[in-house]
Amino acid sequence: MTLIKSISGIRGTIGGKAGDSLTPIDIVKYTSAFGSLIKGKHKNCKIVLGRDARLSGDMLNRLVSATLSGLGIDVLDLGLSTTPTVEMAVMMENAQGGIILTASHNPKQWNALKLLNSSGEFISDAFGKKVLALAESGEIVFAEVDTLGKITESNEYIKKHIDEILKLDLVDVNAIKEKKFKIVVDAVNSSGGIAVPMLLKALGVDDIVELYCTPDGKFPHNPEPLPENLSTISAEVKRVGADLGIAVDPDVDRLALVSEDGSLFGEEYTLVSIADYVLKNISDAELKKLHLKKHTVSNLSSTRALADIAEKNNASYSASAVGEVNVVNEMKETHSVIGGEGNGGIIYPALHYGRDAMVGIALFLSHLAKSNKICSMLRASYPNYFIAKKKIDLDDSINIDELFIKLKEKYKKQPLNSTDGLKIEFEKEWVHLRKSNTEPIIRIYAESASESTAKHLAEKMIMDIKHLI
Repeated sequence: MTLIKSISGIRGTIGGKAGDSLTPIDIVKYTSAFGSLIKGKHKNCKIVLGRDARLSGDMLNRLVSATLSGLGIDVLDLGLSTTPTVEMAVMMENAQGGIILTASHNPKQWNALKLLNSSGEFISDAFGKKVLALAESGEIVFAEVDTLGKITESNEYIKKHIDEILKLDLVDVNAIKEKKFKIVVDAVNSSGGIAVPMLLKALGVDDIVELYCTPDGKFPHNPEPLPENLSTISAEVKRVGADLGIAVDPDVDRLALVSEDGSLFGEEYTLVSIADYVLKNISDAELKKLHLKKHTVSNLSSTRALADIAEKNNASYSASAVGEVNVVNEMKETHSVIGGEGNGGIIYPALHYGRDAMVGIALFLSHLAKSNKICSMLRASYPNYFIAKKKIDLDDSINIDELFIKLKEKYKKQPLNSTDGLKIEFEKEWVHLRKSNTEPIIRIYAESASESTAKHLAEKMIMDIKHLI
């Protein structure tokens, strides 16, 4: 059994011994610590709560809402919801924080507490450390009977989320409606089965083929929207003659697309295509109103195709350390108009600072409709890169930081970036090395315009590391 305590939240497998996995005792322990810190000296405090459809979600929901009430905190319980919907609800309710009960793309035995601040964004590193420290100390004071928090339920926020998406300047409902798209949706039997068809209907899409859209938490396949898990939707798109396939993970913050011929659009290219649309169509007046610039951000392990597209659209680009919090921080510093991660995560500040498959769907469909291209042709219009992913297991005695110093010396003539591990650039190719925080492993990502070259670069780096050791 597994329990992972990190600064951004608590995740683990359900069942087993307290402290070794995500048991009711652990759920109450960490919820109490987070709630206590969020409440602070607030006389009135509200936390928004939502969950995906996984089997343990209802159990976690009851424990978390009761614990928050016991701290004297009012709870707005959205029930089955999406991560971006909860993030938006925190802002719209002027709440002091939020908790999302989801293990994202992890299998059914996993669940997690994802923790949000008053801006509806993931908590900072510093705040996360305070949560962990308070949980371990056990010095938590609960409310007396007359000051227990109220629990209110609401099922309106997915619609409110969609309404805000429809208000965006670059979401063109008329263009989408005119195309009469036929779309297949794979929501892995989680809350996307409610949210995505509702969004598509609001966008004027009437012909929807629902694949695994019953939100009962019985995942029909590995829920991570990777190529090896999308074979069923790819076949269904071809079988029914659909224009597009849409796959989301259980909490609807990652978006994968399937072209009309059943080919995968590529998770890296979800952000590339949407960024292209935004950069081409955003007006100077809108940028000024939003206090944003024609700048885009992804993390260091994402494709360089985004930098190419930015350059083509007379925009700028920068990369952050891996992780949504780091991408958001870089976007805020650079006033970026669009950003995200190469795993299909779209962050569109005109709506909110969080990965959001819903706004990604609306922007992509607007792009597809106005391009007058079929999906595979749109994909073919972008630079083609391949990313190879490898890892090397090391002995516990190896000092990985010293190893990175030696690699820097070896490649000192190349552009280097030490923001997050070590990234080495070779003209239009790169290698990114990151050490694991939990085990003696170096993860290696390499990108090239050739799949074989990307694999060769990754293998060469493994050989270099072995030689240096």
